[in-house]
Amino acid sequence: MTERVRLVRAGERRPGHSTPGMTREEAFTTDAIWAGTVKTEPGMVSGWHHHGDHETAIYVLSGRFVMESGPDGSQVLDAQPGDFLYVPRATVHRESNPTEIESVAVVLRAGSGEVVVNVEGPER
Repeated sequence: MTERVRLVRAGERRPGHSTPGMTREEAFTTDAIWAGTVKTEPGMVSGWHHHGDHETAIYVLSGRFVMESGPDGSQVLDAQPGDFLYVPRATVHRESNPTEIESVAVVLRAGSGEVVVNVEGPER
């Protein structure tokens, strides 16, 4: 059977996997893709996590989306509205929002297995 085109309205998104400091909403998931949104409150720093065997593309809609990764979190990227971020499979990272407005982003993940794996800290 062939899949049909679907529409998921804003009010139909479901709570996504939890990471401290972040609110995820899932629009849909299949065997190969996850799509949804993530919100980070002003001044909040998320917990360290990775996305298992998923590659992740993030499009920032509002606020700032500061991402730390690499040894001891030494790689820092500062994305603003209109910017994209790419996160390779199994890359430990965390996000923060140093602004006074909520950060909102659209997230697409391609892969399989666990979508979010929370960890104690970055690689050393």
